[in-house]
Amino acid sequence: MATTTAEQERARAKMAYDAFLAVCPSRQLLDRISGKWVTLVLAALGGGGASGPDACGGEPRAMRYSELQRLLAGVSQKMLTQTLRSLERDGLVSRTVVPTVPVTVSYELTDLGLSLCAMMRGLKAWAEVHMDDVLAHRETYDAHSA
Repeated sequence: MATTTAEQERARAKMAYDAFLAVCPSRQLLDRISGKWVTLVLAALGGGGASGPDACGGEPRAMRYSELQRLLAGVSQKMLTQTLRSLERDGLVSRTVVPTVPVTVSYELTDLGLSLCAMMRGLKAWAEVHMDDVLAHRETYDAHSA
């Protein structure tokens, strides 16, 4: 019986990932990264925190917790903390603590996070560009459904 190395086993498992299967870990990842706060945090850290037509054209940069909280209108402290922790756990965001008074904590995209960020910024931009169309379709649908 042939033995396999850990690397070979990971490669075999990677080929078997199928998000359409309920037990596949990639489905759990999709569930996590599809949340609105994850999308917005990744877009913000990726340089998409500006407003205007070129809102997604900025450079990725580290941001402090308070900056993210101000930028993400409506996010609760608990939800932002949970989101940042889950992103850090998945290796998408790194957390840096600087021992100052008070302590300074900043968050920054990792290489893995940067690879996902472009898609998330694109999704955010698509939602902003097409919102009028979606609202018009909702209005038409609701008028016919009533």
